[in-house]
Amino acid sequence: MANRQDALSEAMATEQVKVSMLYGRLDAARQRARTALGDVYARGTTGGTRQAMVEREVSAAEQARRLAQLNAVERGLCFGRVDDTSGTSTYIGRIGLRDEEHESVLIDWRAPAARPFYVATASDPGELVRRRHLHLRERTVVGIDDEAFDLERMSEGDRDTLVGEAALLAALRRGRTGRMGDVVATIQIEQDRVIRSALQGALVVQGGPGTGKTVAALHRAAFLLYTHRDTLERRGVLVVGPNPMFLRYISQVLPALGETQVVMAMLGELFPGVRTGLPDEPGAAVVKGDVRMAELVARAVRDRQRVPRGDLEVEVDGVRMVVPHEECVRLRERARAVRLPHNMARKLFVTELLRQLALAEARAVEAALRLEEIDFGEPELNEPIELDKDLDEVDLELAGERLWGEPAVRRAAEELWPELTPQRLIGELLADSDTLWAVCPSGLDWEALVRPADAPWTVGDVPLLDEAAELLGEDDTARRLADRQAGDDWQEQELYAREVLDVTGLMEEGIFVRADVLAERQADAGAELTTADRAAADRAWAYGHVIVDEAQELSAMAWRMVMRRVPAKSLTVVGDLAQTGSAAGASSWGQVLDPHLAGRWREERLMVNYRTPVEIMRVAADVLRSFDPGQEVPDSVREGEAEPRAVRTGLGGLLRVVAEELEAIEEGQVGVIVPDALHEAVCALLPAGDLDAQVVALTVTQAKGLEFDAVVVVEPGSILAQSEMGGRDLYVAVTRATRRLTVVYEDVLPDVLGRLA
Repeated sequence: MANRQDALSEAMATEQVKVSMLYGRLDAARQRARTALGDVYARGTTGGTRQAMVEREVSAAEQARRLAQLNAVERGLCFGRVDDTSGTSTYIGRIGLRDEEHESVLIDWRAPAARPFYVATASDPGELVRRRHLHLRERTVVGIDDEAFDLERMSEGDRDTLVGEAALLAALRRGRTGRMGDVVATIQIEQDRVIRSALQGALVVQGGPGTGKTVAALHRAAFLLYTHRDTLERRGVLVVGPNPMFLRYISQVLPALGETQVVMAMLGELFPGVRTGLPDEPGAAVVKGDVRMAELVARAVRDRQRVPRGDLEVEVDGVRMVVPHEECVRLRERARAVRLPHNMARKLFVTELLRQLALAEARAVEAALRLEEIDFGEPELNEPIELDKDLDEVDLELAGERLWGEPAVRRAAEELWPELTPQRLIGELLADSDTLWAVCPSGLDWEALVRPADAPWTVGDVPLLDEAAELLGEDDTARRLADRQAGDDWQEQELYAREVLDVTGLMEEGIFVRADVLAERQADAGAELTTADRAAADRAWAYGHVIVDEAQELSAMAWRMVMRRVPAKSLTVVGDLAQTGSAAGASSWGQVLDPHLAGRWREERLMVNYRTPVEIMRVAADVLRSFDPGQEVPDSVREGEAEPRAVRTGLGGLLRVVAEELEAIEEGQVGVIVPDALHEAVCALLPAGDLDAQVVALTVTQAKGLEFDAVVVVEPGSILAQSEMGGRDLYVAVTRATRRLTVVYEDVLPDVLGRLA
């Protein structure tokens, strides 16, 4: 352990020197850009020819763009290094930088020279012998992970400097049996198949604890971003994770994924305007995740498209307008027949309703005139009104526009065909037991859905909101008018930009600035939105690829939401069915994927566990057999430093156990995994902090996808009893450790952990 820590400290010190130099070059480049921009502004905007003024404008825009680019790469400036067979080391980062002699010191990740960093794999490393990932916090190196491609071509000194996963694999390869070398090759071949799998269709990466499925999937994301840049740079990649800690954890695995083409989100964040991590009660989660909820939402929308029980009566300024009941039914069915989303069909319904009200108003006025027998003095004015002849469509349209300004008319339209937001529809629906009962499909437990009107949104509500948004749409009349106006303005901006380029002669001088790009800069003086910015704010955004981690937790309704975001159905689905903790989650991949991807998904299985020691996996195997006797744990290839243990003590003794584990591991993290009901009490007891702290207290749900040097599982009996999926939860809890496992209990140790007694 000491040797590993010494190697890590030495490697981090070496890389810190390099990173500090790179930030120095970045600061120098920023200063040059600021100076150049200041020089442009110093020329002023008055005097000189039009050409001179235009040249200043173009130059200022270019320098401002360059400065913004340099400011944007402050976080995670350098994230990678590759070493080749010639002994040359190349650093990869978010932008290219040169030293005073104009020699390259940092390669832009998009440059051809950076390609080996993304495409090298164990079975095809090219000229690389090592790939190193650098993790920065601000300007400080806080972590390093190595991948060794060719140990035979590395010197003993270089092998001694390997850290992270590569150090583990190197140790395996140096093991006493020939099987260790076979294991390393197996791991690398398995993961290589995942990384290089085709972009088209869906790839399922099924792997148990410690098989490296998440890391393989993220390497695949980087590989796809590089090899299919044109597609994915424009449309972006969505990474869906189970909780904030997990997303933070994976963002440190591949810093390059922090680029502007990747959106990382939880399920509770996939509907713009709603951010929630609040879970449902198990019963409500099962119902909300049932695919029949799509039918329930559709029925709820139709339920809001109503007709009066009798005739529709509206009074404005003493005039009583009557639209017959059968006419109201006809208007509703006509609006439904166009098969537009509710809010778009509402425009047709309201237009037709206003026409009928205008006719009714004319009839009411005519009837009133006849009753009063008013003599207008002219014979033709005393003739009765013939509505079909005397009122044309223009008259009716003008009358309808006037009536639309009347509150009574608007109230009538709102009662019959309201304009709805997803939040309003779902919020009112779940608070209305009568409507839920009326619209609920047969066999669905509607009573589990009822909740107070002011209840906060849950993760299970987000797919319902998304379903509602699909069915409701929005009346886009105002937006289309704005777009047309913007189009006219854009043409003027682009025409002006072409004149700028022509006047300045920049095109003839070989300085390539497209007219549409220059026009866009002139039109938007604010910060440029990245692909990720635009995608995250747009519910209807079509991503080029989607990665779903811990995918076994997604319900059928959640899969409907995810599939809408990737029309091309290009996905990487990562998970382990044995670790399904949600009652609404998957029991098989076909169950959740076939409704969307029948015949278009393929599966890769990772069978080798190279992170979790054999001793811990024996305990995990007992837990797995208790709820799924047919399943086998992945084949673990590491022997641990200590047998797992059980300690009988209450929460008062937990501090002592944690202290013992910290002393035993010397360096690293202790994860304390607790039942949901004890989380608050344990957090108050322990000096636990965020994910970077040496001791982290988590529920099983929060711990999914994470790993710790040592794990203390508190009250396993309560974890088993807290839900129908308690056995799977305990399986997750005991497989988070990479070195040591301790179970703490106060009363009775569950039989499934009898091996620890």
